[in-house]
Amino acid sequence: MLDTRRSIETPEGVELGLRLAGPVVRGYAWIIDVLIRTALYTGIWVVFLLVMGKFGMGLALIAVFLVEWFYPVVFELYNMGATPGKRSMGIKVVHDDGTEVTLQSSLLRNLLRAVDFLPFLYGFGLLSMMFNRDFKRLGDLTAGTIVIYTDKLSEVSNIKKMSPLMPPISLAAPEQKAIIQYAERLDLFTPQRCSELANILEEVTHEKDEKGVQRLLQYANWMMGRR
Repeated sequence: MLDTRRSIETPEGVELGLRLAGPVVRGYAWIIDVLIRTALYTGIWVVFLLVMGKFGMGLALIAVFLVEWFYPVVFELYNMGATPGKRSMGIKVVHDDGTEVTLQSSLLRNLLRAVDFLPFLYGFGLLSMMFNRDFKRLGDLTAGTIVIYTDKLSEVSNIKKMSPLMPPISLAAPEQKAIIQYAERLDLFTPQRCSELANILEEVTHEKDEKGVQRLLQYANWMMGRR
C-alpha cells in the first residue's frame, strides 16, 4: 500500500506527521471548484449583459478572467489554504515545511495551472503527480507547496470559548493542532502545568503564566473557526 505520510521537523526539533492528498481526492475538489466557478461565470454574464447590454460584455470578460485566476489565490490566502472544493474534501495547501502559503507561493502554483492543464484536463499535472512521491503538480514543484489532509475538528469541542485572536505568526498545521489539543486538555492539567506549557510559547504569545494560557486559548478559538 502506498504510504502518503510525511514527517517534518519543527524549529523546536519535534517531528510531526502530515498526510498527503493524492490525485483522486484533489480531482474531486477540483470538480467542486469548477462547478462553483461555472455558477459564478453564469451569474456574471447574466448580470452584466442584462444591466449593460453589449457594453457589459467587455466588463463580463474582465470579471470572468479575474475569477478564473484569483479564485484559488484568494481562498488559499484567506481560508487557511483551502478553496471551497478543497475544504469540502478535507484538504489544504501548505508549504513543504507545513507552514501556510504566502501570496508569492499561491500565485506561482496557480499561474502554472495553465501548464499543468496541457494537453487537456491537467494531463501534465497528473503525470507530474504520478511520478512524484509527494503528489506535486508542476505548480507545486515551482512554488514549494504540497496538498495535505486536514484533521476535521469536531463541531462539539470542550475548548473554553473566548474572544478569538489570530496568531501573530504563521503556524504550520501540526503546530495549530498542538495548540488546539493543549486547549482541549487544560482541565486535565494542574494550573502550574498549564502555565509551564504555555511559557514554552512565550516568544509567540508574548505572555507568561496565566496570561500565556489565556492567549493560547484565544489562538485555539480562532483556529476552530470561531469569530
